[in-house]
Amino acid sequence: MPIHLIWGDDYEASNREIKEIIEKVIDPVWKSFNYSQIDGNDPKQNFRALEEVQSAPLGSGGRIVLVRRSPFCNGCSLELAEKLEQAIKLIPDNTHLILNNSNKPDKRLKTTKSIQKSIQLNSFSKEKSFILPLPWDINGQRNLVKNNLHRLNLKMNHETIDLIVESIGNDSSLINTELQKLALLSEALNEQSKTDKVQEISKDLVIQLVQNNSTNALEIANSLLKGERIIALNQIQSLLDNGEPALRLITTLTGQSRGWLWVHLLDSEGNQDVKEIARLAGIANPKRIFVIRKQIQTKSLETLLELMKKLLKIEASIKSGTNPIDSFKDNLLTESKILTNN
Repeated sequence: MPIHLIWGDDYEASNREIKEIIEKVIDPVWKSFNYSQIDGNDPKQNFRALEEVQSAPLGSGGRIVLVRRSPFCNGCSLELAEKLEQAIKLIPDNTHLILNNSNKPDKRLKTTKSIQKSIQLNSFSKEKSFILPLPWDINGQRNLVKNNLHRLNLKMNHETIDLIVESIGNDSSLINTELQKLALLSEALNEQSKTDKVQEISKDLVIQLVQNNSTNALEIANSLLKGERIIALNQIQSLLDNGEPALRLITTLTGQSRGWLWVHLLDSEGNQDVKEIARLAGIANPKRIFVIRKQIQTKSLETLLELMKKLLKIEASIKSGTNPIDSFKDNLLTESKILTNN
């Protein structure tokens, strides 16, 4: 009766863990019979999941019932909780129940206690959490990069890791994608040098492969700060046409805008400690504070807040399915205080 409790807002890492369980448990030939994915937002599907998990697999390999947005550890009906208590006792040894939710399990709930007790009693069961570091948690972002480096068998020095953090932030999916590119290059270098030694990724290589697009995005952010909206939109269009992911672009823009806003607020409060400002603002390199101060020295707090609001609206619009360039145009071409040079 293996149960896997996987939670946290790092969807990239959570999905990777789930994929590894599926590949380990299920025979691909029998996957259509032995794999079910359930939407935990639908009460009827939750009851169906508890019925299916009591079934043994067909053919070879095991069976998996995956419940996305699982309600079992974050609040469910009394009837569903009672059904879970019954089902746990009837799960076959080669059938796995995967419960996935972005929220932390509520340990006060009876269902959570039952699930965690079952996990403790079964060596094949496990609970794993994957939490994204906050935008200002630089050490957490460094650890996120280090964990991915370890998984991909790559090496970087501290300065190069900070460059990744500064360029990407806490976007787990993007970090994984960029490091995979570097892993492929590292593998090619290993073949050329005919060595099995782990290659250390240089700062120059990261600048070449990772930071180029971020640099372009920072140029766009500067154009927006100056009120040069048409120039910024042309730069955005060019970047999108060249294959830059829209969400990666907006992540860089909001990160830059957030840094401006934090530095402005902290400076206005009289904080002169550059390292402390960098820590609170989520900026890996404290030397950037001097550059940011120069960029925003003529800007008002209202101007920076307005720009941040627009970028957040663009992000929400893109995530809702709107064409990226339309999202940028609809929000950036409206009149606002970013037109002024406060």
